Amino acid sequence: MSSIENTAPTPSSSVFTLFSPKLLPATLMLGGGVTLYAVESYITATIAPSIVRDIGGLELFSWMTTLFVAAGVLGSITVATRPKGMGLRTVYIGAALTFGIGSLACAIAPMMPVLLAGRAIQGYGAGMLSGLAYAFIRFVYPEALWRKASTLYAAIWGVATVLGPTLGGLFAAGGAWREAFIVLVPLTVIMALSARRLLPNVADDRIDTRTPLMQIGLLLTAVLFVSIAGTVEHGIYKALLIAISIALVATMVTIERKNDVRLLPYGAVMLGNPISRLYLTMFVAMMVLTSDIYIPYFLQTLHGVTPLVSGYLVALVALGWTIAAFFSASFSGRQAVAAIVAGCVLETAATASLIPFLATTTPFDTVARFAPAVVAMFLMGFGVGLGWAHLVTKIIGIARRTEQDKASAAISMTQSLGGAFGAALAGVIVNGAGLTHPGGIAGGLSAATWLYALMAVPGLIAVALSLTIKPASA
Repeated sequence: MSSIENTAPTPSSSVFTLFSPKLLPATLMLGGGVTLYAVESYITATIAPSIVRDIGGLELFSWMTTLFVAAGVLGSITVATRPKGMGLRTVYIGAALTFGIGSLACAIAPMMPVLLAGRAIQGYGAGMLSGLAYAFIRFVYPEALWRKASTLYAAIWGVATVLGPTLGGLFAAGGAWREAFIVLVPLTVIMALSARRLLPNVADDRIDTRTPLMQIGLLLTAVLFVSIAGTVEHGIYKALLIAISIALVATMVTIERKNDVRLLPYGAVMLGNPISRLYLTMFVAMMVLTSDIYIPYFLQTLHGVTPLVSGYLVALVALGWTIAAFFSASFSGRQAVAAIVAGCVLETAATASLIPFLATTTPFDTVARFAPAVVAMFLMGFGVGLGWAHLVTKIIGIARRTEQDKASAAISMTQSLGGAFGAALAGVIVNGAGLTHPGGIAGGLSAATWLYALMAVPGLIAVALSLTIKPASA
């Protein structure tokens, strides 16, 4: 085991301790993996129209995201279900090279089916890299820094929300979408070559390495269905796909409870177990936060905000997450639990408060008029960021030692699932509320009202769950 693990932080340790000379190599490797996953998710969404104009395949447009998300979930699972004896460092090397191969395939794709295959390969490698960041935490950092590392990863996702579209816009403006993929290839090769020297070679301490094929198959099918639901326009079909996805997840949970071969750590599907409530809180928080995807539309349609400005305004959600993550990074014990509870309350309240701020036709032509909406958007992200790192730290801390890899992989998986289900559910709500029929101002007003009223309801569930979380010493 690496000596990094034994580095004792000083009482005044901050997130910046992760960048000390002794910890910097591992921080760059693990944070770099998360950055690739996060930024690539947003870059491709921005350059997608340019891709379609160049190689066609408009009818397959939505699959660029669908396959990336589904493959990412499978990649996260692979971290925990890898063959016995395969170390995390070896998986990291494989993940980096896989991401690079997928990026190369996208860069040279002559037609959409080839690009989709590349996106699936990319997603698989990215999912592994994201899961590995959490799996490595206990080996490269002392326990006092686990929360700081989780804070850093949360901040990366927040920054990526702004950085990804910006970089994507630069590539798209120059018609250089292929270059957006090709620049990633040498970077992933460097990461793979550096892994043996910069990451510790840790023993595989898992006991049960059997692969839960049934649960994986059900979960991936559910992810595919709910991702497709997020791209279907017809409300009835959306609702049906989501219902099927929920049924598949419910079936997976039932099998997980009864089967000796588990996909998730012990207790993750039993609501009476603390770790289950931690995962569920994360899932619901991400699901509610994803309702922000319609904010740019409402800003442009109802309030006369330009597309560029609306994009930067919605980035305040990510900024709130990032600032809150750093603000609460030093909390522990009862403070950490209070941060989780306060975060859930803030996110829920901010989501509901968007109704009077967005479901109007007031022109946002002065600071006084758009300031309340800006504050609400900021607090949505702030609420999630306030407690996210503490949820991660608690999960890693209470999971059984032999199931730490499962617990770590499930964090990334839960984040992806929450986002996918949230996007699909938001789509059902706005379409059912009239976003497209009757559409226009009337449809936008109705959609904004119902979206943020109904998406605040799961937030109440997160609040209730957070109130059951106990301090580590309890």
